[in-house]
Amino acid sequence: MTAQPYFLNDLGITCALGQGKQVVVSALLAGDRSGMQTDPGYLQRGETVVGIVPNLPSLPRSDKFATRSNRILYSALVQIEDSVACAAQRYGPERIGVVIGATTSGIEEGRLALATAHADGAFASDFRLEMQELGNPADFVSTLFQLQGLSFTVSNACSSGGNALASGARFLATGQCDAVIVGGVDALTSLTLNGFDALSSIAPGLSNPFSVNRNGINIGEGAAVFLMTRQHSDVALLGWGETSDGYHMNAPDPSGRGALDAMKKAMDMAGCDAGDIAYANLHGTGTRANDAMESLAVAQALGHDVPVSSTKPMTGHTLGAAGAIEAGFLWLLLSRSLSDTELPPHLWDGQLGMDCEPLNFATFGETGPTKHVASAMLSNSFAFGGNNCSLVLGRS
Repeated sequence: MTAQPYFLNDLGITCALGQGKQVVVSALLAGDRSGMQTDPGYLQRGETVVGIVPNLPSLPRSDKFATRSNRILYSALVQIEDSVACAAQRYGPERIGVVIGATTSGIEEGRLALATAHADGAFASDFRLEMQELGNPADFVSTLFQLQGLSFTVSNACSSGGNALASGARFLATGQCDAVIVGGVDALTSLTLNGFDALSSIAPGLSNPFSVNRNGINIGEGAAVFLMTRQHSDVALLGWGETSDGYHMNAPDPSGRGALDAMKKAMDMAGCDAGDIAYANLHGTGTRANDAMESLAVAQALGHDVPVSSTKPMTGHTLGAAGAIEAGFLWLLLSRSLSDTELPPHLWDGQLGMDCEPLNFATFGETGPTKHVASAMLSNSFAFGGNNCSLVLGRS
């Protein structure tokens, strides 16, 4: 059964590719990796490659919201503030909801405050415990725009950003809101990077997804936020699929069953099949287990001909923000003219892993279909605990 489309009226986006729609889409199609930088400050054992957002704005106020996550989020929010203001005038602030996917919130600020307390015997005067609350980013959005609708943060590991879009659509479907700000944000933190390093998941250099030589992920930071309404616009969320296979705490089901089900559910809701998907943005972390599982699931869901790529080699894995940022990439691609069909390249060494399916990995300058099949694109986000989320966006 095809669901009502939920229109994505505007996008604000910030990541290692840059800040703002035009900057990001240009860098995305160029395969720009300049935001992937070697930083010595996060891992206990030494330097690592991370996706960094530079030149962040200051927050308009300094209190419990004064975190790096919220500075990143703010840099995306200011890009849609005019659209939000129009929605507030049209619907009223009590009818606008907020759903933000996140996993880090103010964890880094808490770590630094704890180090100060150990050294000096007291927390710094500007530290607030509320900075660490997972609900802090959504609270920040509601406070910034003076909204009074439903507001919460989804923290479902690396599927959080995708789950936020699905949750926002349900707000609209049930009539609880007339507009929703949906998206995701995460900032780089020592705790996160050392946690992934303890799992032997951090790549020693740049990530190399689906390669026989792949050896881990790069972590990144960023944010993407949409204004979602029932009011028609050029791009819509056509469908979503959310599954939880519960296979393992931090390892994916090698059969790809949960991932396959998520893609099928998303396409069924959107009323499309593999022949209607012009491009798929893969989760594509560069870890052995994820890439093998995802390539198998994608081959079963979409076949071997649909153009695909992982964009994480250009942004790093932005964790709770990844699903929203990568949905943002689809929005940017679908917002172009029908004749402009260049796709994000898959950056790797071209040596397919023996445990990976031979998918149609997009190359520099490759274009997708230009006819009716160019109306839909798919994005995958998979998370710890067997949580899977696939989104289908399309022209409306």
